[in-house]
Amino acid sequence: MSVRALALIPILFIFVGVAFANRAYPIVLGMPFLFFYMVVCIVLTSVVMAVVYALDPANRREE
Repeated sequence: MSVRALALIPILFIFVGVAFANRAYPIVLGMPFLFFYMVVCIVLTSVVMAVVYALDPANRREE
């Protein structure tokens, strides 16, 4: 399995998870749960993309 396949994780969280997180209540940190879930997905996407970049052999420098 390619390291780039990890890039599917944020897509699954956003498109599949929204169906389960589509709630107006509870309120988390002053935000409806769906909005909070989307903010967490954005942060998670940044983390996953950083991991993919770090592990991708195409980004390694040859000295």
